[in-house]
Order: sequence, then C-alpha cells, then structure tokens
Amino acid sequence: MKILITGATGLVGSEIVRLCKERKIGVNYLTTRKSKIVSEPNYQGFYWNPNERELDIKCFEGVTAIINLAGASISKRWTPNYKKMVLSSRIDTLQTLQAALEKIDSSNITSFVSASAMGIYPNSLSEFYTEEEQKVDDSFLGDVVAAWEEEIDKLDVFNFSLAKIRIGLVMSAEGGALPEMAKPIRFGVGAAFGSGLQWQSWIHRKDLARMFLFVTEHGLEGIYNGVGPNPISNKKLVKEIARVLNRPLFLPNIPKIVMKTILGEMSYLLFASQRVSSKKIEEEGFIFNYPNIGSALEAIYLKEDDSMAANTSGSKEYTA
Repeated sequence: MKILITGATGLVGSEIVRLCKERKIGVNYLTTRKSKIVSEPNYQGFYWNPNERELDIKCFEGVTAIINLAGASISKRWTPNYKKMVLSSRIDTLQTLQAALEKIDSSNITSFVSASAMGIYPNSLSEFYTEEEQKVDDSFLGDVVAAWEEEIDKLDVFNFSLAKIRIGLVMSAEGGALPEMAKPIRFGVGAAFGSGLQWQSWIHRKDLARMFLFVTEHGLEGIYNGVGPNPISNKKLVKEIARVLNRPLFLPNIPKIVMKTILGEMSYLLFASQRVSSKKIEEEGFIFNYPNIGSALEAIYLKEDDSMAANTSGSKEYTA
C-alpha cells in the first residue's frame, strides 16, 4: 500500500506519516516548499502549487490511496484577506488534485479520504450532532466547511471510495489549540470562556491519525466525525488541563467581549458549542485509545503517550 498525503508535515499529517512508517506503508507527499522535499525509502516528496494549479504528476506513481489534509489554519486573525486564503487553500488544493487525477489512470487508487471540520454543525448547547445533520452553522467557518465539502463531493466521479472526516478539537502538545489554552493556565491565569457551558468535541491527535488510516484502509465512504466519544464543556476542559498541570484556577470566566476585542471575529472559535457524536466510526469497528479527556491530557503532559504506541484499535485495524 502507498498513500499520497497532502498536508503531511502538519500536526495531523506528521502523525499519519509516523504511523505509516511504523506499519511499512509507503508515503508520497505533496509540499509547496521545495526545501521540504525528501527522498527516502517509502517516503518521497513532490512539489505542487495549488494557487497555480501546478502538480508533479509523478506523485501518483504506485499510489493506492490519497489522504487530503491541505488547508490554511483557522487559528489566525480572520482579516478579509485571510478569510479568502482559508477558503481558497481548501478549494484550490482539491481542484488541483481533481485536474491531475483526470490526466492519469487512477484505477489503482481505491480510497480518497479528506479532512473536513465539525465547524459545519450549528452552534448549540442542547443538540447532539451526528453525520446525518443537514443544517449548517451560520458563521464564516460553517460557510467554509460547506464549500469545502461540496468540492470534495465532486471527486465522486472517480471509482475510488470517497470519505470526509469532520475534525474536532485536536489534543496535542505540539500544536493546535491545546498549547494556547494551556499557556495561561501554566502561569496561573487560566479561566473558562464565556459561560463555560459550550461543548468541546475533542480527539487525541494519535486517535485522529489512526482514524484516517482506518477509514483509508477499509475503503469507508461518506462522512465520519473525527471526534472522541466523550465531548466535554469548556469549563470541564479548562479544569482538567489545570489538574494535569497542577495549577490553580481562581479567576472568573473570561467574557466574550474581551476575547472579541483581542482576537476579532476569530474569537467565535472559543465560544461556539458543538456536541458531536463518534458513534458511526465506532460502529465500523474503530476503538479509541484515548476516550476520556483526563487520560488523554495525562498522556500528553505526563509523557505516557509512548506507552500507547502498540495500539489495539479493533478488529479492522491496519490490515495492510
């Protein structure tokens, strides 16, 4: 098996690459930086420039599956120009891949799995969202994910299985939201945001990487929520981070207006509430190594993560 990965050097992509190397799965990856092109046994980089629809067609040689993780981070201030970049970085990459696939014999490719985001679900304190939900959040992020998924669906013209993984809050000390949440807590000035009641649907980075490979290897189709089985409130998450870091929490919750002044429209990410179900992927046989926030944070911050390297993730796990 050989997988072509976009976004291979990012937070999730780098973990997928690590798992592939561990399982002797070959990896080709696309990068917009020629300096990041590496040529090693079972690990080969190729240049592309989605803005100009450029792609080295050799990247498809021997490939049997594609994992798409490309897209500009949403964790930067949402200026008008950056908003355009967030959207175009997702649409342009997919259009570039589709145009390239139309030029080759893609019959050997059996699976295409693309990242999406749980930000498509409407902001709600009471709803429990499954993949069947049709409503879209009335926000910039909701609009972006809806357009993103619409572009992914255009790949349905090919014969490979097509799947989307709606990623939640990724738990990792190496990037994403967690280090930013933990920073004020480390200095004793941490607090929940707003009411603290908003739901945070989270997943450990290693479980998310395993999920991408699980969906890829088993040729699953459709939408899957990339979240763990136990969403928690923002207040609970902050308390758990403080507990694991052995830091006190004594400040009042941070009002929405304060964060909006600091972060602008991007502050929406801190207050949006999406309680999202992982039942569908579990019914396929996927088992989470980190189902609870306490054990996940302990693994991340108390350096117990490596003990999970030899994971046992169910009857369908990694047969290639």
